[in-house]
Amino acid sequence: MTAPKPSMLARRNAPDDGSAAEQAIDSALEGLRGLDELPVADHVKRFDTAHTALTEALGRTENHQSGPHGGS
Repeated sequence: MTAPKPSMLARRNAPDDGSAAEQAIDSALEGLRGLDELPVADHVKRFDTAHTALTEALGRTENHQSGPHGGS
């Protein structure tokens, strides 16, 4: 199984209601499943992909919260 690309996990044109970030997080975590079946050398790519997707999801959440209707 190949790791999904971060751009596929955090869709840029998704509705800005927070659901895209949640889906990206779920997908990133799913991409980490089965690591115990892979050589350790292949773990790095999976972790990098998950990290990038989670970073993008966090950015979406921060943008959503600081948007015109959210934030403090």
